[in-house]
Amino acid sequence: MATLAVEHHPQALSVSFDDGSLIVELIDGRTISVPLSWFPSLSQASKSQLQDWELLGDGEGIHWPQLDEDLSVGGLLIGNRSRR
Repeated sequence: MATLAVEHHPQALSVSFDDGSLIVELIDGRTISVPLSWFPSLSQASKSQLQDWELLGDGEGIHWPQLDEDLSVGGLLIGNRSRR
């Protein structure tokens, strides 16, 4: 019987957006898509603010300097929303 390895530290490769979603491509080939409405600071941001992101650590988090917003990839995978 084959056993799948569980990724304990999922890592982002890239970040993009469509009209209402944050889309994160992971280094293992998966793609996460979550509603922007889960994160008020992102849903109210301009396109240029959204595009100004950087990866934290080895891609375990995403940071938007202009918005002072940080999201963890692991949190996105389990469905965490903003608490603000």
